[in-house]
Amino acid sequence: MKNRIDFLIERVEKQNPSANVKKIRAAYECAAQAHEGQKRRNGEPYIIHPVAVAEIIVEMGLDTDSICAGLLHDCIEDTEFGYREIENKFGTSVAELVDGVTRLGMLRYSKEQEQFEDLRKMFMAMAKDIRVILIKLADRLHNARTFQYLPERKQRDKALETMEIYAPIAHRLGMSRIKWELEDLCLRILDPIGYQEIVDGLEQQSERYEDFLDHIKESISLKLNEAGIRHDISARVKHIYSIYRKMYSQHKTMNEIYDICAVRVIVDTVADCYNVLGYVHDLYKPIPGRFKDYISTPKPNGYQSLHTTVIGRDGIPFEIQIRTEEMHKMAEYGVAAHWKYKQGLDKVGNEQAFSWIRQLLEAQQDTEAEDFIKAIKVDLFADEVFVFTPKGDVVNMPAGATPIDLAYAIHSAVGNRMTGAKVNGRIAPIDSQLKNGDIVEILTSKEAHGPSRDWLKIVRTTEARNKIKQWFKKECREENIIKGKEDLDRELRANLLYNGFYENEEVIQNTLNKFSYQTIDEMYAALGYGGITLTKVLNKVKDEVGRVRRAAERLEKAEQMANQPQQQPQKKNKHSESGVIVEGIDNCLIKFARCCTPIPGDDIIGFITRGYGVSIHRRDCVNVRINEEDKDRSRWVNCWWDEDLLERNNKFSTALQISTRSRTGVLADIAVLLAQAKVNVRDLNARDLEDGYGVINAVIDVSGVRQLKHIMTRIKNTKGVVDVARIASDTGR
Repeated sequence: MKNRIDFLIERVEKQNPSANVKKIRAAYECAAQAHEGQKRRNGEPYIIHPVAVAEIIVEMGLDTDSICAGLLHDCIEDTEFGYREIENKFGTSVAELVDGVTRLGMLRYSKEQEQFEDLRKMFMAMAKDIRVILIKLADRLHNARTFQYLPERKQRDKALETMEIYAPIAHRLGMSRIKWELEDLCLRILDPIGYQEIVDGLEQQSERYEDFLDHIKESISLKLNEAGIRHDISARVKHIYSIYRKMYSQHKTMNEIYDICAVRVIVDTVADCYNVLGYVHDLYKPIPGRFKDYISTPKPNGYQSLHTTVIGRDGIPFEIQIRTEEMHKMAEYGVAAHWKYKQGLDKVGNEQAFSWIRQLLEAQQDTEAEDFIKAIKVDLFADEVFVFTPKGDVVNMPAGATPIDLAYAIHSAVGNRMTGAKVNGRIAPIDSQLKNGDIVEILTSKEAHGPSRDWLKIVRTTEARNKIKQWFKKECREENIIKGKEDLDRELRANLLYNGFYENEEVIQNTLNKFSYQTIDEMYAALGYGGITLTKVLNKVKDEVGRVRRAAERLEKAEQMANQPQQQPQKKNKHSESGVIVEGIDNCLIKFARCCTPIPGDDIIGFITRGYGVSIHRRDCVNVRINEEDKDRSRWVNCWWDEDLLERNNKFSTALQISTRSRTGVLADIAVLLAQAKVNVRDLNARDLEDGYGVINAVIDVSGVRQLKHIMTRIKNTKGVVDVARIASDTGR
C-alpha cells in the first residue's frame, strides 16, 4: 500500500508542484488508521478505495483540500473519526467537503417527495461548493468499477441510480470521460447480454477499425504537416453505451452502424481549428447536415469543438472532432478543468458554470415535488437546441422548447407581452418546436393582456411555467379566485362532497391548514393560477369529510347505547374493515369489482347486489350507468374510502397492461422495477404480437392511486415500453 500512496504523491507533484504534499500524506496516514482492519467486499483492504478516489481527484486537477477530502471521505460514515477531528487536523474546508460527501452518500432516490428533498439537498451542496459533487463522482466511479462484488439486486440498484443521477450530472458538468466510463460500467450490469454483444462485435472488427483509423490519421497528419499546422491527432472507437443507445433508438444491429469510429485533432489556436476543418473537407467528402460548430456556440456545460462527419475509404462514414488543448481539457474534465489551485473557480467562471444549479434551486421555491423532479430530468437528460435571436445572440433551450419558452428565457416582460413569433422569417405557431439554428423573433405588444392559461400545457421549461404562474398569481387575483372556486365547487358536487365541505367549518380549516393557506380565498386563488392541483385538495377534503362522517356515526351509536342501558353491549362496529364506508349501511359485505379494480384514491360508488353484498366500482367504470332509464338506479349507493386504511397498510389488487416493442430483457427489467418498488406481483406474463410489438399483463398489489401512478410512470420510462394502462383483472383482492 505504501507504493500506492507514493505513486499518488508523485502524480500530485507532477500535476501541481505547489500542492501541500505533507498535508496529503498526513490525510492518508489518518485514513489508513481510521480504516485499519476494514475490508471491501472483494477482500481488499478498505484503504485502497480512498486512495483510488484520491487518484481520480488528482487526475481531475483539483486542489490539496479536495485530495485530502477524497482520502478521508468515508471516515465520518464508517469510522469513529468524526467531523471535529478532521477539522482540527486538516481545517474547516476539508471537514466540510468530507461532511458534504457523506451527506450525499446518505441520499436515497426513492419515493417522489423524498426524491424531491434529496435532490434539492444535492443541488444545494453543489451550489455551495462544487468540489463536493466532484469528489462524490470520483467515489461513485471507483465503486462502479467494483459493482460486480455486490449482491445481484444491489448491483442493479446502484447501476440504475448511477445511470439516472450521477452520469447525467457528470454530463451537465462537462466531464465526458467520467460520464462515458460510468455509463459503460452500468450498462454491463443492467444489460449484460447487450453489452457483451457490442464488446464481441468490436473485438471481431478491431483489426479492421485499427487499419482504417491508422490510414485516416496518416492522411490528415500528412496534410497538416504540409500546411505547417502543429497538431496532435488521435483516433478511437465510440464508447459502448453510445453504440448501444444508437442500436436501440434506431433499431439497428451492430453491422448497420457505420459511424463507430471517431478521429480527434488538437491544435494550438481557434483559427487553426477552422483551417483544419477546411483541409479535412478537402480530403474527405462531408455529409450534409452533420457539421456542428460548438466553438462559436458552446454547449451549456462549456463544451467546445468542431464536429464534422465525412465519408472515408470504402464509403465508411466517421466523425472528426477539432479543438484546442484548452477545449480538450474542458471536454475531458468539465468544470474541474477550470479549477484554480487554492482559489477555486473565479467569480465569472463560477457564475457561468453553475447558473443552471441556481435556476433549479430558484424554481423549486414555488414548485411541487413532481414538477421539480420533471424540471431536473429536463435539465439533466434533455438534448439541447441552439436558436438565434434576430440580433444574432445564441440561446440554449432543451429539445422540444417552443417560442414561448424562448420569450420567457429572454425576459419575463417579453413573455408576458408576447403575441406571436416568427421562425426563420415566417409566422409560426407559438407551440411549434424549435430546431437547431432557427432564427426566432418574438412578436410583442404593449396592449397584450398577458399569457394564456393554455400556455402552461405548451411550455417545456420550468422557468417559463413558473413565470406564467407568477403572472396569474400577481395580476389576476380576483379572476383566479372566481375560477378556482368554480373548479372546486364543480368537483365537490361531482364527488358528493359539496355539503360536507361547506357545512363544516372544521373541514374547511383543516384543508386550509394542510396547504398552509390563511383564508379560503387564498386557496381559490392558488387553484385558479395553478399553484396547487384540484386532485390534492379533493383528496384532503375526502379524508376530512369521511372523518367527520365517521365521528358523527360513532356519536349517534353512543347516544343510542346510552338510551338503551339494559341491553347487552353491542359488538364494535366493523363496517369499514374492508377499507370502504358505504352510506347508510353498516357491517355489509364488500366486494371489489374486477371490471375496474378500484383502489384508494379512485372515485368510487357501490352497487347493492343480490346476496353478495355491495360491489365497489370506479365511477368511470363502463358498468356504472346511473340514469333515469336504469331500472336498478336505486341500488347504486354512495361510498368513500376509510381514511384509516393507509395506517393499516391494506393492499389492493389492480391490473396493468404494458405495451412494448419486442426487446430482449424488457420483461426482466419490469420485474426488477416492481421488485425495487417493493410491490407484490400476483401475476406477470408476456406475449409477442405482430410487427415487433408485445404485451405484458401484470396484476399487482398497491396501497392506492398515488403509488400506482408512480409505478406506471417508472414503467413508462423503461426502455422498450410504449404505453401502460389499467385494465380489468381476473384476480380478486
